[in-house]
Amino acid sequence: MKTPATTQSHTRSQQLLERAQKSLVEGVNSPSRGAAVYPGGPIFLERGQGSHVWDADGNEYVDFMMSFGALIHGHAHPQLVSVVSEAMAAGSHFAAATSAEVEAAECFRRMVPSAEAVRFTNTGSEATMLALRLARAHTGRNKFLKFEGHYHGWYDPYLLNAHSHRPEELGPPENPSRIPDSEGIPPATFDDVVLAPWNDVAALERVMQQHGRALAAVISEPIMANMGCIPPREGYLQRLRELTREYGALLIFDEVVTGFRYAPSGCQEYYGVKPDLSTFGKALGAGFPVGAVAGPKAILDRMRWGTNMVLHYGTFNGHRLTMKVIAANLDLLSAEGAYGKLHATGDAAIAGLRDVFRRCKVNAIVQGFGPMFQIYFTERDTIHDYRDYCSYVDTARYSRFVHRLLEHGIYMTPSNGLHWIISTAHTESDVEKLIAAADQACAELV
Repeated sequence: MKTPATTQSHTRSQQLLERAQKSLVEGVNSPSRGAAVYPGGPIFLERGQGSHVWDADGNEYVDFMMSFGALIHGHAHPQLVSVVSEAMAAGSHFAAATSAEVEAAECFRRMVPSAEAVRFTNTGSEATMLALRLARAHTGRNKFLKFEGHYHGWYDPYLLNAHSHRPEELGPPENPSRIPDSEGIPPATFDDVVLAPWNDVAALERVMQQHGRALAAVISEPIMANMGCIPPREGYLQRLRELTREYGALLIFDEVVTGFRYAPSGCQEYYGVKPDLSTFGKALGAGFPVGAVAGPKAILDRMRWGTNMVLHYGTFNGHRLTMKVIAANLDLLSAEGAYGKLHATGDAAIAGLRDVFRRCKVNAIVQGFGPMFQIYFTERDTIHDYRDYCSYVDTARYSRFVHRLLEHGIYMTPSNGLHWIISTAHTESDVEKLIAAADQACAELV
């Protein structure tokens, strides 16, 4: 097995950080790239090709972060580059109706059977905001259920308990402490939010019995992607679907992370559970910013112009370049063998990492399957939910491990709450490099 090269210098990245800090808060435009995640400063990336990236100092890495999952086909896929170049030459954006958005919507609906209609937004956060507004309008109710540890964008009402905290701060599962994730949000914003543990059928039945008739919606990641990668317990999503129907609340699947990753229409297809509304982003745009809300016309038609409409404006909605990319991206994903390759490559990486930890006698598990997974340094066999993550996962050890990997040519965020991403560009050789680097990183861990 070939040992990856050790990176040598980050001088140029340090110089760029010093410049950036004079103009940008912490020198970045998102805290996921800043000092909280990269104590020594972020690595500044300059270019990417396929599954590899190069930083400002010329160091090469195999990229397993893939823009937090947006790059389903890796960097600079030739077909997508060609589509963008041709589209740009004819005008980037008109803020008017175009054939490109028609074609993108048709491709989307072919991939997602639950989508009688789709509305494109610019980000996943915008999509989840719109989905909740539609749910409230459709049901005539205001409250909604949000689960501990799930992240649905930075819309004010969603920003409760989406970050990890010390176990003693969480409160009892039947009455969780309500911990805002941001300053600047009036407390009254959360008056209509019901908070509950996830992946616990008994807790779900209890909270639905208490609040179900007042809920406009229950919003959930089908796989908990904000605390790494936590799959649902067997039957949990099915029971969630049954209870939301029973109590007249809409079920919103937030597939911004999972959509177009596990199966053509995401986890709703993989697990066989049809939500009332679903939101998408990341992999949908293959590197371009986009979000989408999909569902039945009876709900989405509430955005039709007129009295009592659900308002959704946006100059950049249906951006022409992005729509062209979406159509080409979904065509690529529709090709025979695309999802088989994603799953096989990811499963090989997972198996190899598990073998490394076993041989090196490191207390770590690799959780997830196929195109997305996460490593947890823990003595537990499984991490089932937010409270497990907060109580039993050594996030600091994970960060040290990833920093060792970076030195050995593997690019990944040191944030344990995110996840390893497999793209169609990843190869068997990339997996071999990851396993060799993990072997060295385990030897260097203290």
